[in-house]
Amino acid sequence: MHPTQIARTGREEFSKVNTQDYKAFSKATIAPAAPNRSLELSVLPEDHPPVKFGKVGVLLVNLGTPDATDYWPMRRYLAEFLTDRRVIEWPKALWYPILYGIVLMVRPGRKGKDYATIWNEELDESYLRTYTRSQSDLLGEALADHENVVVDWGMRYGNPSIASRLEALRAEGCDRILLFPLYPQYASATTATVNDKAFEHLMSLRWQPAIRTVPAYHDEPVYIDALARSIEEHLAGLDFEPEKVIASYHGIPESYFKKGDPYHCHCHKTTRLLEERLGWEKGRLMTCFQSRFGPEEWLQPYTDKTVEKLASEGVKNIAVFNPGFVSDCLETLEEIAMEAHEIFEEHGGENFSYIPCLNDSENGMRVIEALTRRELQGWVK
Repeated sequence: MHPTQIARTGREEFSKVNTQDYKAFSKATIAPAAPNRSLELSVLPEDHPPVKFGKVGVLLVNLGTPDATDYWPMRRYLAEFLTDRRVIEWPKALWYPILYGIVLMVRPGRKGKDYATIWNEELDESYLRTYTRSQSDLLGEALADHENVVVDWGMRYGNPSIASRLEALRAEGCDRILLFPLYPQYASATTATVNDKAFEHLMSLRWQPAIRTVPAYHDEPVYIDALARSIEEHLAGLDFEPEKVIASYHGIPESYFKKGDPYHCHCHKTTRLLEERLGWEKGRLMTCFQSRFGPEEWLQPYTDKTVEKLASEGVKNIAVFNPGFVSDCLETLEEIAMEAHEIFEEHGGENFSYIPCLNDSENGMRVIEALTRRELQGWVK
C-alpha cells in the first residue's frame, strides 16, 4: 500500500474511534469535580507536616472601611484607597504631590467627622463592616448543607485584607476558592481591583488554589426582583407618595467610561429592568450618580444637583435608594440619607425618604445565596 493510502486509512480509522468516543462521552452525565485526592492517595513520610485539602472557600469582598474615625486610621485607609491606580488613573508624578501634600493632610479629619455621624457605636465599627460580616455568617448558614464549604469575608482597603482571608481559607483546607466582589455593576475601580488584589496575593504562593470570580449581576432576575421587593415594601410604609424615585449609583470619571468601562451601561440597564419589574410609568424612576471627587467631569446627572433641581421645580415628595451598594455605608447613610435630604428640604422639598440597601435582609441574602450556589456548580454536589 502506498504511504499516502496508509496515512489516509489511519486518519479514517482514528476519526471513527474519536467519533464513537465522543458520542459515548456526550451521552454521559458529567459529575461534579471531586476534591483533590492526590495527597490522600500518596504516602507521606511520618515527619511530614499535616496538610489540609478538599474544601471549597467563598470569599465575600466589599470596598473597605477605616478601623476608627480619628486622623491616623482614616489617613491609612484613604492612602491605600487613593493610591490604587484603578481608582485614580493620573500619573504618579502629578497625583502623588497632590495626594500627600494636600489630600492626606486635610481629608482624614473631614471624612473622620463624616464617619463619626454614621458609626456603629455598639460594635465600634462602620456599618459596612457590620453588614458584610453578617452577610458572610448568614451565607455560611445557608450553605450548611455543603459540609466542605467555608465562607469568609474581607475588604479591598483596610481590614480584614483580602490576602489575610485567602490565607485563612487555605489554612482551613480550601484548594478551590470562589471570589465574590460585592458589586452588582462592573467597574474597573471596584470589581477589577478586587480581582487584582486577590491575584496579586496568588503570585506570592508556590501552591495556588483554583479560583473562580463572580461576574457582574446588574441584570440578574433575582437581583432585580430583590430590589423591587425592597422598594415596594418601603414605599408601602410611607405616609406620602413619592413623585420621583432616584436610583443613585456611585459615580466614576467620565474618562473611564470613554475608555471602555461598562459601568455606565450596567447602571442604566439595572434601572430600566427595575422600572419594568415595578410597572411604573416612564420617568418616575431616575438614574443619577454621586460621590464625585476631584476636578474631572464624572458620570451625570449628579445626584445632589438633581435633588436640588427637583425641589426647586416644585417636586415635594421623593425617595432615593442605592442599587449599586450591597450594604449601607458612608456614601448611603451620610451622603444620601443626610446630605441629600438636607439639600432637598433647603430648596423647597417637603418629604424625603431614604430606602436602605439590601444589606443582610432576606431579599439581600436571597441574591447572594443564589449567585453563590450558581457559581459553585461543579465544585459542590
